Amino acid sequence: MDYREKYNFWLSDKYFDDETKAELKSIKDEKEIEDRFYTDLKFGTAGLRGKIGAGTNRMNKYTVSLATQGLAQTIVNKGKEAMERGVAIAYDVRRFSKEFADITARVLAANGVKAYLFDDLRATPILSYTVRKLNCISGVVVTASHNPKDYNGYKVYWEEGSQILDDIANEILGEISKIDSFSEIKIMDKDSAIEKGLIKIIGSEIDDAYNEELLKMAINDDIDKDIKIVYTPLNGTGNKPVRRILRERGFTNVIVVPEQENPDSNFTTVGYPNPEDVKAFTYAAELGKKLGAELLIATDPDCDRVAIGAYDGNKYVYLNGNQTGALIVNYILSSRYAKNNLPENSAIVKSIVTGDLGKVIADKYGVKTVESLTGFKNICSKANEWEKTREYEYILGYEESIGYVYGTLVRDKDGVVTSMIIAEMAAYYKKQGKSLLDVLEDIYKEYGYYCERLISIVLEGLEGQKKIKRIMENFRHNPINKIGDMKLEKTIDFLNDSTGVGISDVLKYYMDDGSWYAIRPSGTEPKIKLYIYSTAKSKDESFAKIDLIEKAVRERMESVE
Repeated sequence: MDYREKYNFWLSDKYFDDETKAELKSIKDEKEIEDRFYTDLKFGTAGLRGKIGAGTNRMNKYTVSLATQGLAQTIVNKGKEAMERGVAIAYDVRRFSKEFADITARVLAANGVKAYLFDDLRATPILSYTVRKLNCISGVVVTASHNPKDYNGYKVYWEEGSQILDDIANEILGEISKIDSFSEIKIMDKDSAIEKGLIKIIGSEIDDAYNEELLKMAINDDIDKDIKIVYTPLNGTGNKPVRRILRERGFTNVIVVPEQENPDSNFTTVGYPNPEDVKAFTYAAELGKKLGAELLIATDPDCDRVAIGAYDGNKYVYLNGNQTGALIVNYILSSRYAKNNLPENSAIVKSIVTGDLGKVIADKYGVKTVESLTGFKNICSKANEWEKTREYEYILGYEESIGYVYGTLVRDKDGVVTSMIIAEMAAYYKKQGKSLLDVLEDIYKEYGYYCERLISIVLEGLEGQKKIKRIMENFRHNPINKIGDMKLEKTIDFLNDSTGVGISDVLKYYMDDGSWYAIRPSGTEPKIKLYIYSTAKSKDESFAKIDLIEKAVRERMESVE
């Protein structure tokens, strides 16, 4: 069926409710109808993510139930034990998150798969922890992370507590493809499922266990716990777990941004709730200046990402993911090295588009750096692998998009433990008379000025998707050979070259001066991303190279018709 036929089917078939049909009838723009039905919302290794609304290319109760039927059948295929181990389900603050979580539990129950459903919204890392804690076969969290308010998503985890990789994703996709009609999807009444023990409501007992385990991960206690911190959960799920861990860790001077304290699915005070964007810190910075806070911490709505701002005596300086990552790597490795509790086979994991400063710091302490494809499903797959092989001891995983996880308790990026480590780190250096900015400058002086820039170019809709593909093909077959005095030395095409880290639509270009850049389509948003890295003896020299690379690459991108 073409998009119009699908649209008419949704309007006429009795399976779809009146509210859905009314929404579709209200659409007057043909392009909007096309965008909603020209394709099916794709189930991949990140699960589902898309705009909320009626249509095959939208997040709604029908697309969620379809994905869940595929997941349920995949688990049924693995036998009774897998069905009894069940699936943990969490959800965030977004519109329809609770409804989608309920539907997920009801579809699983109807297929005989036990569902552990949280009693209220929870942070994504707590879901990852729960899968392992309850020995579940799988997990689902309903979230669109840091996307705008019009989005929602559905992330699937497997028994290790990390997001599914291609093998399981393909099994689920195969089962989804066998479903010819939404009417084939099984769904059960929630109360009946609870009575029969197929849905079990879980609550604070999981939070208590998680918090207790995180407290054991503290590294130093000879720190200034009176450091003044302003924290914002950006109206998301981080409010309770982050404030709790900081309070129980002993920090006495943590103030939450009141306008962003409680859940708000419209993100009224922030619009785009991504702490990578410094605009997300507007309220925190105002409060911080008023109170004299030394540190600002922000977590995204599902509390898996963290960003920080440090006061330089005049203003707040916002650190990007590479800078914060380098600080965390430096703090954890130097502290554990000094305490003589850094295993000989220690390793950190970073993504292929994350900067190299963390690696040179790790080299100093004899710690191996391993690269993975982007996304924590890949970063944490190393923890799963090494748990079996014992080849390395997984210390930390991180990527430039403000995602970090310390240790292996959680197998996804974790904004709660990271907030604890950042607060501890800042308090540790404060006792030495240094701010995080001072420490970062010390790192640059020791290792060189590793500077970076991330550019995201938004190209929405079907035409945007097509243009992103044309840009990637243009660069793939016709790379830029010279930029200023920098000559192209090496190209890696992660889609077609044998790299040892997996296959992904990423192109990486190394210049002869040590600079490099990479381009890739976003896996979760209608964007193409450009990552630029340079190292030099001075910050100005490093950024001058970045400016040249950005100009050349953007001109090429814009020239693609």
